[in-house]
Amino acid sequence: MYLKDNFTNVVFRFSDFFTKLRKVNVFNTNNGIFVKRFSIFILFLAITLLISSGKSKRRFDMPYEVKTIVIDAGHGGKDPGTIGATSKEKNIALNIALKVGGYLEKYLPDVKVIYTRKTDNFIELYDRPVIANKANADLFVSVHVDAIGGKSTVEGTTTYVMGLDKNKKNLDVAMRENSVMKYEENLENYNGFDPESDESYIIFDLYQSAFRENSLKLAEQIQTQFEKRVGRKSRGVKHGPFWVLWATTMPSVLVETGYITNPSEEQYLNTEKGQALIASGIFRAIRDYKNQVESIKVEN
Repeated sequence: MYLKDNFTNVVFRFSDFFTKLRKVNVFNTNNGIFVKRFSIFILFLAITLLISSGKSKRRFDMPYEVKTIVIDAGHGGKDPGTIGATSKEKNIALNIALKVGGYLEKYLPDVKVIYTRKTDNFIELYDRPVIANKANADLFVSVHVDAIGGKSTVEGTTTYVMGLDKNKKNLDVAMRENSVMKYEENLENYNGFDPESDESYIIFDLYQSAFRENSLKLAEQIQTQFEKRVGRKSRGVKHGPFWVLWATTMPSVLVETGYITNPSEEQYLNTEKGQALIASGIFRAIRDYKNQVESIKVEN
């Protein structure tokens, strides 16, 4: 069983425990405050032990190499993702993801590329990180298209890594992407995680990913490529509690390639040239990240 599988069970048993305590108003008493703080301490201790016990499964004591990359095209099938005036996120994401993989296969032939989907089919949110974990992948890149209510002039690209910050807009984006769960039949896979519950996201933030630093390196490379080489407006690197990033056991990013609710960006994202430029930016970022991390010497 994967480290994250064990961890998920621990986290969401506590999440359920907190929810039940809230229902009986136990946190409104001094006793309740102590119980909550003590429970969080025990959860933190459990997380630390699980992470420590799982480190041997990865190559932490060897020079880091990027040999396997999972490219995840967001949404698909009965899940359209965000919807613009003339197109759907699922199709744009798939086209860009396939192009990214194609560049990797052509220019980095030593790297194994795995796709979570290569056609317009529905892949459960739960299965996407599982595919990466089973392949013992070294990178996970999820491709999406952003949206904001109604027609808008909001534009630009954003790359997310796992985490929480104080910006509610980032949480809203994560909640929208996580709500894909509603299309699935077996919600037991998520061990009580509720994509619309604040408690679930608070629990998420207790976990500090062992892969955060490298995820940030890749995210920064992607945004630099978009701004400097592709000529797109960069909205920066942000943190968000996305399930697909949290459940992976390797550096992971989620790329919002533009706003489908902006007519000019929607048009750009549906052109062959636009998709090729976005994909090439992601490819170059992965290539540069690979060169960067593989040049680091590990001292024994």
